Amino acid sequence: MPHAQTDNLNIAAFDRMPSPDEITRAVPLSDTAAKVVLEGRRTLEAILDRKDPRVFIVVGPCSIHDPVAGLDYARRLKALADEVSDTLVLVMRVYFEKPRTSTGWKGYINDPHMDDSFRIDEGMEKARRFLLDVNEIGLPAATEALDPIAPQYYGDLISWTAIGARTSESQTHREMASGLSTPVGFKNGTDGSLDAAVNGVLSASHPHSFLGINGQGQSSVIRTRGNAYGHVVLRGGGGRPNYDSVSVSLAEKALTKAKLPTNIVIDCSHSNSWKNPEYQPLVMRDVTHQIREGNRSIVGLMIESNIEAGNQPIPADLSQLRYGCSVTDACVDWATTETMIREMRDTLRPNLSLRSAS
Repeated sequence: MPHAQTDNLNIAAFDRMPSPDEITRAVPLSDTAAKVVLEGRRTLEAILDRKDPRVFIVVGPCSIHDPVAGLDYARRLKALADEVSDTLVLVMRVYFEKPRTSTGWKGYINDPHMDDSFRIDEGMEKARRFLLDVNEIGLPAATEALDPIAPQYYGDLISWTAIGARTSESQTHREMASGLSTPVGFKNGTDGSLDAAVNGVLSASHPHSFLGINGQGQSSVIRTRGNAYGHVVLRGGGGRPNYDSVSVSLAEKALTKAKLPTNIVIDCSHSNSWKNPEYQPLVMRDVTHQIREGNRSIVGLMIESNIEAGNQPIPADLSQLRYGCSVTDACVDWATTETMIREMRDTLRPNLSLRSAS
């Protein structure tokens, strides 16, 4: 008698996914993009090593859903990046994957048509093409690594990576981070605790071996060297922010106790602004003041910003989407973004030499 089926009982289908090499051949890395990626990574590493006194800012939409508006934003950001480059290093936030507490749109890779068709094969190629375009504009790109396989498809176009608050505690994501080619920021937990982020940085700094795929899409044992450029991202949580000087000092002590570099990034959004984008400028102003007053551990910030302020639900008729407005978390608009960044540049520029001498 044949055995009763015991596996795949809840699987509806296995649809073939193109391998990373196939997607890369369709959207190859250009010399221009490669130069921007590598320069972006080296600059961020120099900031983390205290060889570059500037502060980096990961800034951009909460998520990418419209590549036309996204590139419009990128061109604006490139001009601003050039303007403030003596003091600040701007990295465009390019998030394709959205972790969900329960349900909702999971992002451009998972559902590029925003109609629950879930054409991940198309989404991955479109995402890679968008990243290529951003880098060819001259902007380094940052993203959140959510799916552990996805970096094989577009990791060569990323200069900075975040591990989110929901996944900093995940062994899978710590292992993945240990093999990424970029600096990696681990966010504190959604409850505000630092342990997951600090332990994530520590774990990712060591070599790991784990299951994954290679460029041909074959299952492989991936053996990593460890990532020396992990750092903590404070994003608030547990009903309170943690960007204030006391919270930053506690984070410094936790990193020192773990024998890790005291490198801290402040996320101006999420619980640090009570998810109200209007508070992001206030957070940034406070952090700027801390740096001006002598803080050396704050090396970067994050801002959720778009062309238009706020956010919008995804309508049944996608032609009704407002141009340049987030469909996930609410953002500050472009005019506010420019003001925030110029104010920070103007405040810090006179003190940059002192920061360098520390």
